Amino acid sequence: MKIKINNKIKYLFIAAPFLFATSCKKDFLTTAPDTALPIEDAFSNPDRILSQVNGIYAGVKNGQFLGGRYQIYSDIRGEDFVVNKPNGVTGLDTWRFNVTSGTNEVVNLWGAVYAAINRANLVIEGVNANASKLTPALAKQYIAEAKFLRALSYYSLLQLYAKPYITDNGASLGVPLRLKGEKDLSSNDLKRSTVAEVYTQILKDLDEAEPDLALTLTATRASRNTAIALKTRVYLSMGNLTAVVTEANKIVSATAPFSATTGAPLKLESNIATVFGGAYVGNASATETALTFPMADLDAPGTQNQLAYYYNVATNNAGGNEEFFLNPTGIFANAAFAAGSTDARKGLTAVSGGNTYLTKFKRPSPYTDYVPVIRYAEVLLNLAEATVTTDPTRSIALLTAVRQRSNPGYVFSATDLLPANLKNTILTERRIELLGEGFRSPDVMRQGLGFVAKSGSQGTAPAIPFNTAGYIWPISSVEVQNNKLIVQN
Repeated sequence: MKIKINNKIKYLFIAAPFLFATSCKKDFLTTAPDTALPIEDAFSNPDRILSQVNGIYAGVKNGQFLGGRYQIYSDIRGEDFVVNKPNGVTGLDTWRFNVTSGTNEVVNLWGAVYAAINRANLVIEGVNANASKLTPALAKQYIAEAKFLRALSYYSLLQLYAKPYITDNGASLGVPLRLKGEKDLSSNDLKRSTVAEVYTQILKDLDEAEPDLALTLTATRASRNTAIALKTRVYLSMGNLTAVVTEANKIVSATAPFSATTGAPLKLESNIATVFGGAYVGNASATETALTFPMADLDAPGTQNQLAYYYNVATNNAGGNEEFFLNPTGIFANAAFAAGSTDARKGLTAVSGGNTYLTKFKRPSPYTDYVPVIRYAEVLLNLAEATVTTDPTRSIALLTAVRQRSNPGYVFSATDLLPANLKNTILTERRIELLGEGFRSPDVMRQGLGFVAKSGSQGTAPAIPFNTAGYIWPISSVEVQNNKLIVQN
């Protein structure tokens, strides 16, 4: 069934074009018939219901959304990358802070996120209406997965199209909260909820999803620990450190090695190079990955959406397009990347043409690296930041665990660990550890900081002070055109 939303044709697939394998023996996408059936048949049997659930994942991992573009935009807004190509299609305007409501990335990301949200809404309604066709536990699990993915989608929207929570405790305008499946144009007109209201809905979805999600699943599907991990990120973005600790304590052990105490067996891998070993990220045995999106030759993120295409070198059969290199004055200036450093994360970089590029994502065309969305290292750093004041001993231990995974002999200086400096030391470690995974812009914004000026061979980007023009993206021009109640940023 075709549905038209925001002036774009969407499809409600009865069998999603690409399905997530549900067997624990496989953890990749397989093709399925691209066949649309009437809405009344979409949930007529368990296989078709599963196809609809898989369709939400397919929507969220779209290359225009969390299949690559969201992470790229979120990083290149920051100061750690320099644009290397005069290509407006691959984020030049985002790097320059020169986007408008009609810029491709502004329009395409907005459309992709709301398409994924609509899929989630349709599944929630469809499973509720056809729960008798499933076991009670499975019906609850599918609804929980839909709510988790809806929460992840709304969280992502807030990071680009709305002011950070710290601005005014969420009183600013957020995004329209669409919580019902849309099959026609009748619900296009919807005002923006406040940032606080959207965060409330995100947490409601995650709280409701948590008990009904499977206790363990492969990393390509949301499990109970995935929802908990995401909540630590959400609460950190809101500045609610107490809640970060409460959630993280559900899964992080009290002492080293800080592995998960229940559910999916999350822990730091012993070698960061293993984590980014091609298809490893998202492999069924990938214990560091709380959520990843799998890619395959027939289901790559799409032209110019791929992480390896943007960041990797073109030499040595790597096949990257070298769109962005590491800024010598950004986090790459940290001693962890200096000549002679024994930090293993330095090994995730390579030099080409006098510039240094990030090589976390290394598979050549069609660039099928699994896309990391939540790693356990992030959860540990979230908890470390949240305990700086209340439990500095634990905070330092968590920080050290992340650092020493990549540099076993490293000892932080006493100055770095002073109460006045500990938070900044953790934030620096976060930039090193999560480089290129989509965290820099959200981290700048949640701290109430501005974006610094940048320059390179393709021009300059101005400094953007906190809460000034250009700090957040404008609302998509397509949404403005079709939603009479929308208010532009």
